[in-house]
Parts: sequence; structure tokens; C-alpha cells
Amino acid sequence: MLLFLSVPQPRPPGARTRVGAARVVRWRRQRLQQLRRLRGLLRGLRGRPGAGSRRRGRMALCGQAAGAASLPSELIVHIFSFLPAPDRLRASASCSHWRECLFYPALWPQLRICLRVSPAEQPRLEFLMRKCGWFVRELRVEFAAENYLSGGGGPGDGGGSDPGTGGEDVESLQLSARWLEVLRTYLELVLCVLVSIRNNRNLQKFSLFGDISVLQQQGSLSSTYLSKVDPDGKKIKQIQQLFEEILSNSRQLKWLSCGFMLEIVTPTSLSSLPNSIANTMEHLSLLDNNVPGNSTLITAIELERFVNLRSLALDFCDFTAEMARVLTDSNHVPLQRLSLLVHNASVMHKSLDNMPNDEHWKALLRKSASLRVYIMAFDIKSEDMLKILKPSIPLERIHFDSYITCVSGAIVDLISRQYDKFLTHFILMNDVIDTSGFPDLSDNRNEDPLVLLAWRCTKLSLLAVHGYTVWAHNLIAIARLRGSDLKVLEVTEESIDFDQGELADQDVDPVHNLIEQVSLGLGQSWHAVMDIESLSVFTEPNRHFYREMQSFSEDI
Repeated sequence: MLLFLSVPQPRPPGARTRVGAARVVRWRRQRLQQLRRLRGLLRGLRGRPGAGSRRRGRMALCGQAAGAASLPSELIVHIFSFLPAPDRLRASASCSHWRECLFYPALWPQLRICLRVSPAEQPRLEFLMRKCGWFVRELRVEFAAENYLSGGGGPGDGGGSDPGTGGEDVESLQLSARWLEVLRTYLELVLCVLVSIRNNRNLQKFSLFGDISVLQQQGSLSSTYLSKVDPDGKKIKQIQQLFEEILSNSRQLKWLSCGFMLEIVTPTSLSSLPNSIANTMEHLSLLDNNVPGNSTLITAIELERFVNLRSLALDFCDFTAEMARVLTDSNHVPLQRLSLLVHNASVMHKSLDNMPNDEHWKALLRKSASLRVYIMAFDIKSEDMLKILKPSIPLERIHFDSYITCVSGAIVDLISRQYDKFLTHFILMNDVIDTSGFPDLSDNRNEDPLVLLAWRCTKLSLLAVHGYTVWAHNLIAIARLRGSDLKVLEVTEESIDFDQGELADQDVDPVHNLIEQVSLGLGQSWHAVMDIESLSVFTEPNRHFYREMQSFSEDI
């Protein structure tokens, strides 16, 4: 990086006399040498080739001994601002002065961290949050409870031990101890984050995501296991109090997002948020399907304070008709993004009777013509989905993820008919154990619901399918119908099936022909997904939904 300084040039001494001619030459030679030394110093900072051939260590700059370490802090910070975060960290290892400049607030306006729930992460997190927690403006933290346990099971899962040998009991105890360690570490990491930002008044965007879905599925988050990790509930209470303290101390908060965290948000948490901050909040996301009973994280009365809300993400059972009425009031700005999580656990404990009807959705659309909705459904029965999918919902994205129930062809057909003007993303996942017989959505081979979806929904740009039978000729038809407008087409190899006529043709390789025809239709190279584990939408549905919801809300 070359610095060009525009300053008045002093007149050389003795420039008007013949006697001073030699002095002028010497003066100009000295200035040229000084400029060359400065250029070599700057090249050395950037690591340019050729810088090593110059004098190393300390260099004479303007007649004084100077080196890279003696540069002003402001200049070092300015140079660091052009480097990505990994290069900044490497550069900070040069000397203590550079290390002090590394964590200058201007260099870290935002911090995005993805943490494995592991004891090894704790000292690193503590160091980083101690340096940046008090001034960072945008903080996004994701906790990943990786499924690293042997056998992949939770407490009580024998992992395939032979019955009668006592192996199941030993394995169960080992797994239980390791799951308890994960929960214990998870609580410590959450405390570390919250303690470091409790007095941060510059915080503008705060997002927390806790990937504890694996623990939830295995039953590890029952009161029994939590009582072992936190016997008297002190840590849980401390976490909740710290979260409320952060909200009460905030002065610039515009974005608050908390998804799938372990009992961090309570029905009274938002009451600690000052009215001045609630009135200027632009995004609010509260996703937690473990709230006991019929209690909700936010009520319609509490929502009335958020008059400037442009994006909202809630559990579907918490989004009531009264909330829809509040959002249509004249004192509220038009809502533009609405993300709804429909979880079987919530549907079982809460009623769908209070959800908005079609008239409420029409009123919301009249209030904001740019309103778009994103729905994710976890193991929801078809009869419940028929109640949820009102015709006037401006549905842009929908994601089905099933473990027990299966989506019917009638639901897919209904979506393609009602939301043909809005739908851009359609994800259909079924985590079945028996891969020998996937459910077939098409009762009539001549009218496949997925093909009709591609035909009717002209804005469709993403289609992902796993765990449902997709016939090869229908896949080719989908690619031809949408062409290059379909940016993403992800279908797992085991989901694709071929007609007997295609398999009987000895002259054509059906797999090669499928790849060629789909690639031709899409106008780009295409292959079926060979490794299902590479699909984050399948392996980590909660995380995928949370990240998609974040980008969906930011894209206003």
C-alpha cells in the first residue's frame, strides 16, 4: 500500500544561487533516499516480494531509527482494517504492540462465532469475549452440540451391545455421563457470552442459537438430567437474569434473535426491555418449542410496544389472531417478513383455535403488500397442515421435515395451487430409517405433485427432496419446466427411481441419461446428492432454518 501525501514542497536551500547548485542536488538525493526507505517499510508491512532484500530489522527513517513496531497505533489499525480476521490474528503475533492494536473496537464492529459444545472451546471463548464483548455492535453466536458420541445414541441407547451381557447398562451409563458433560459445558459457554456483554450499550444486533435438537430427540433435556447438571437451578436462573439485564441495559438494540436456546427466554423476559428500545426494534425472533404448558414468550399486548417491527419470527402456535390484528394497526409500520415454526410438540400442547383466519391474512396483506412468509413444519400431520395453510398467506418459503409423519401429495398440490404467485423455496425432507421404500407422492403417474409445483410456481428457485420417491422422468420434466430459473435442485440418489422401461433399455444408461437431461434442462451441470450427510438441511434442520430465517429477514 503506497501512501501519497499532498503537501507543499519546501524550496531547496540555495536554489537561486549557482553556489547552492551542489547543495540542491544533495538535498534532493537525501529526500529520494528517505522516500525509498519509507516505501520499503510499507512493502515489508504488506509482505510484498522483494521487501526481504532491503535492510531488515530497524531502518533509518528521516534520519531516526524506526521500524514497523514503532508505527503509530492509528496507522497499524488502519492497515489491519484491510485484512480479513484470520490474517489479523496472524499479524498480531508479531509483537505486543500489534497485539494491542488487534482488538481496537473499530476493527470488530461485528462478531460471528460458531462453537462446538466442548470444554476446549471455553478458554478461547472467554479470551475473545473479554476482548470484544464490551464494545461489539453485532454479535451472533451459534452453539453446536455435535453428535460425537459413539453409537450415535442418547441415554438409554445400548448402542448395539449384546443382550444379557450387561453391555447395555454400561454403555447407557457412559453415554449418560457424556451427555451430562455436554449440557454442563453448554451452560458454561452461554454464561460466558452473557456475562461479557451485560454492560455493552453499543449492541445493535444480538443473535443466539443453541443447536440442542440432538439432545431433545434423545430425551436428555428432561427435568431429571437438568437437575443433575444444575441441581438447584442456579445457573438457569443466572442465565435468565443476565439475559434480562442485557435487555434492560441496551440503548441501541435493533435486532434480537434467540432460537432453540435452553430456557434462556421466559414469558417475562421482554418486559425488561425499555420502551424506547422496543419502539425502535426492527427484528424480533423468539423460537423455542420447549415452553411449558400454554405459556408464550410474547403476548399481543407486549407486541403493541414494537411499533417499528419489520421482521418477526415466532412459534406458529404463539402467533394468534390478536397478534395479527395488532400488526395491522395504523401505528405499526408494515411487517415485511414473518417466519413461523410449526412443531409437533407445540401443536400437541397448544391449540390451533387461536391462529389467524383467512380474513386476518388478507388484512395483513392490505397493510403490507410486500409481506412474505416462511414456514417450517416439523412432523405435522396432514390434517393439521390443512388447517394452517390459509389461502391468503403470502407463502414464499416452506420447509417440511418429518421423522414419523409424511407429507401427502394432496398437501403439495394445495401449496402449488394457493401460493403459485409467491413460492420460491420448497424443501421436502423425510428422515426414514428404511430406505427400501420411500413414500410416493403421486397417486396418478400422469400428474405428479412435484411436476405440477414446478409448472404452477413460476418463481420457484430452490427445490430439495429426500425420503420421497422422485421418478427420473418427472425430475427431467421439472428441470425443463423451470430451466435456469431453478437455481438449486437437490435430490438424493436414493430418492430417485426409474421406470421399468428405462431400466430395460440396454442401449442407454438411465443414470447417465438422467444427469445429461437434467443438466440440459437447467442449463448447468447437475448431479444427484450422493452423500446425504453433506446436506445441512437434512443433518441440521434447526440450524438450516435459523440461518435461512436470518437471511430471509435481512433481505428486506
